[in-house]
Amino acid sequence: MYPDPYNNDYQNFEPEPELKRPSFLARLLHLVRETLETIVPAILIALLINLFLAQATRVYGQSMEPNLHTDQRLIVEKVSYNRYLRQYLSFEGPERGDVIVIRLDEQGGELLIKRVIGLPGDVIEIHDGQVFVNGVALDEPYLTSVTSGYYGPTTVPPLHVFVMGDNRSFSNDSRNFGAVPLKNVVGRAWFSYWPPEQVGFIH
Repeated sequence: MYPDPYNNDYQNFEPEPELKRPSFLARLLHLVRETLETIVPAILIALLINLFLAQATRVYGQSMEPNLHTDQRLIVEKVSYNRYLRQYLSFEGPERGDVIVIRLDEQGGELLIKRVIGLPGDVIEIHDGQVFVNGVALDEPYLTSVTSGYYGPTTVPPLHVFVMGDNRSFSNDSRNFGAVPLKNVVGRAWFSYWPPEQVGFIH
């Protein structure tokens, strides 16, 4: 509301100063700050998830056929195998039959997907087209062919697992590089999300 021109206060009236527009630099800094406030937490959350909870990986080669195929995309669940969480949440760690992702330090940190066959203390043998664990033929409904060749007997050391691919004739596994230390187990292959026709939980 403007002052009455007949009022003596009219002489003292001053228009309100115009609001200054922020400078280009100020607007740029504001944009950078808002961006960082959004992106940095998202990056940190993604890193935490990738380090401790889950990560995506890709199948290379035919060592897990016919159950997993090359270029298939999987989610690897890390929680149940986490050695620190196992102490507090009573997780068992890898179990026989689990499909796991392992890291081989002697092969440049390469990630491989294999199935757990033997646990610490187990005696592993291969003969007569079958795998034997502690003298008993292992029931392997996930296989479509026999396990040829001869191997063992060998005892799985403490804090190690013995792993094999499902495509036994075309698999680089513990028969070649030995039992895998539990510290080299990245996690359990949990879910296939690509391609669409192969979406589902991994058994």
